[in-house]
Amino acid sequence: MTRHPDDTPPPDPPGPGAGCYMVRMETEPSENPAEELLDVVDAEDRVTGTARRGEVYARGLRHRCVFVRVRDAGGHTFVHRRTATKLLYPSRYDLFVGGVVGAGEEYDAAALREAEEELGVDGLPAPTPLFSFLHDDPEGHGSWWSRVYEVRCEPPVRPQVSEVAWHAFLTDEELAARLPKWPWVPDGLAAWQLLAAREREGR
Repeated sequence: MTRHPDDTPPPDPPGPGAGCYMVRMETEPSENPAEELLDVVDAEDRVTGTARRGEVYARGLRHRCVFVRVRDAGGHTFVHRRTATKLLYPSRYDLFVGGVVGAGEEYDAAALREAEEELGVDGLPAPTPLFSFLHDDPEGHGSWWSRVYEVRCEPPVRPQVSEVAWHAFLTDEELAARLPKWPWVPDGLAAWQLLAAREREGR
């Protein structure tokens, strides 16, 4: 994969090839994301009810999300730009793969499911949980309990075209140069800042 030397996103990587994981054939979900059923939780992350995703977003109901940092063997981080059709933060960049935790679903199961779906691979190891935090959205979308994970994945990957408009594996130096310049999703940026602080402290 060509890694870009400037701020111009590189072309998408080539199609499936040899690698450690099975690359999925491209399929698109038929469900309407707004109809997905989610657990609604309180300030202590206890389930208090369920609601459809569209209602959760419209009313700012507290729910659950997972964030999975994906790196290859060389320590490059998977970064992507969300599609323009996403319900929240369309066309913004993200440092994690992940998403909402479904009703009755455990965080760990959601982390693996979301990582495999967004990367378009099967056979990933279970992502390692790192920490949790309650994110209060600065743009008025409510708050959500967020659990952060990490996992190793080698290219090639084949991200869902309904989720990912562009992607690349970037070095730490490339990320540092782009963090103040690119429009990032606020929850992912908050998770990244917390993760970076923990790593600086040796945790």
